[in-house]
Amino acid sequence: MDLTLLLHSFTPSWTSVAMLLGYFTYLAIFGSILPGKVVPGATLSDGTRLHYRCNGLLMLFLLVTLLGIGGWMDLLSPTAIADRGLELLSATLVFSVLVTNILYMVGCKSHDQSSSLRPHTTGNLIEDWWFGIQLNPQFMGLDLKFYFVRAGMLGWLLINLSVLVKSIQESNLSQSMILYQLFCIIYIMDYFIHEEYMTSTWDIIAERLGFMLVFGDIVWIPFTFSIQGWWLLSNKVELTIAAIIANCLVFFMGYLVFRGANKQKHVFKKNPKALIWGRPPKVIGGKLLASGYWGIARHSNYLGDLLVALSFSLPCGISSPVPYFYPTYLFILLIWRERRDETRCAEKYKDIWAEYKKTVPWRIFPYVY
Repeated sequence: MDLTLLLHSFTPSWTSVAMLLGYFTYLAIFGSILPGKVVPGATLSDGTRLHYRCNGLLMLFLLVTLLGIGGWMDLLSPTAIADRGLELLSATLVFSVLVTNILYMVGCKSHDQSSSLRPHTTGNLIEDWWFGIQLNPQFMGLDLKFYFVRAGMLGWLLINLSVLVKSIQESNLSQSMILYQLFCIIYIMDYFIHEEYMTSTWDIIAERLGFMLVFGDIVWIPFTFSIQGWWLLSNKVELTIAAIIANCLVFFMGYLVFRGANKQKHVFKKNPKALIWGRPPKVIGGKLLASGYWGIARHSNYLGDLLVALSFSLPCGISSPVPYFYPTYLFILLIWRERRDETRCAEKYKDIWAEYKKTVPWRIFPYVY
C-alpha cells in the first residue's frame, strides 16, 4: 500500500464519523434507560458515593441484535467496521483529543469542592492534561469514566465480530480465528456479567479522567486489543491439537486468576468478613486483604490479565511479532502501573503497607517478582 492510499484510508470520512457518533449516542441513551442493577461506588474522601447502573450486558445484547437485524435486512453491512478500520481509528483518536481538551477546560473553570469534581492541578499543563483534573466528571447525568470504559470494551467486541464476518465472507475462517474470537467473547461477556466489579477498581475510584484514560478506553482498548483478529484476516495459521490445548490452558488459567482476584477484592470491600477459599480472610491492619490470590502476590490480578492477553496472541503462532504487540505492551504498562500503585499505597497505608509487603513479598509473579 503506497503512502497516498494509506493516508486516504486513515482520513476520517463522514460515514465513519456518523458511525462513531451513532455508537456513542446509543451508549448514552440506552445506558441511561435500560434496566440494570444500581451499584454504589467506593466512598469518596468527602463521604459521598456515586452510584452506577450496571446494565452493560443488556445493552450489549440489544446492540448486537439490532446490528444483526440490520445486516439481515441489508440496511447495513456487517463488515462496515472491518472495511473502515483505519477511518474509525483516526476518527476515534480525534474524538479522544477533543474530549480531553473539553475536560481540561471545564475542570480548570470548576469551583466545585466535592471529591468528584474538585480540580486537582499541578501547574504542569501536560501532566494535568494527560492524567486529568477531575476525578468523576459527568455530562447530562452520565459518569464519563464509567461510560468510556464501556465504550471501549463493547467497541472491541464489535470490531472482532465485524472481522469475523469478513473472514467468513472471504472463506478465510481458520481454527486460529475461531480460538481468538472465542477467548475474546468469553472475556468481554464476563466483563459485562461482572460489570459491578469495575466500580471498585483503581481506575474508577482513584484515577482522574484525562487523556490517559479517555484514549486508553476508547482508542487503545478496541483498536489494539483486536490486532490479532486483523492479522489473522491476511495470515493463515495451522495449529496442532497440542497447541490448541496449551492455548486453552493458558487462557483459562489466566481467566481464573484475573476474575478470581478481582472478585475476592470486590467482595472483601463489600464484606470484610466474607470467606476466602472457605476460610476467614487474613487482613493486615484491618484494611489490606492478604488471603486468597492477594496472599500470593500483591497484584495477582495483573498476572491473570497478562496470561489472558498472551492467550489472545498464541493462536497466531510465532511467525510474526505483530500479534504479540498487545501482551508485550500490557506487560510494560502493568509493570509501570504496579510501581505507581506501590507508591500510592505506601503513601496511603504507611506502616500497614510495609507490614503487608513483608507478609506478601511478591509483586505480580509469585517467587519471581
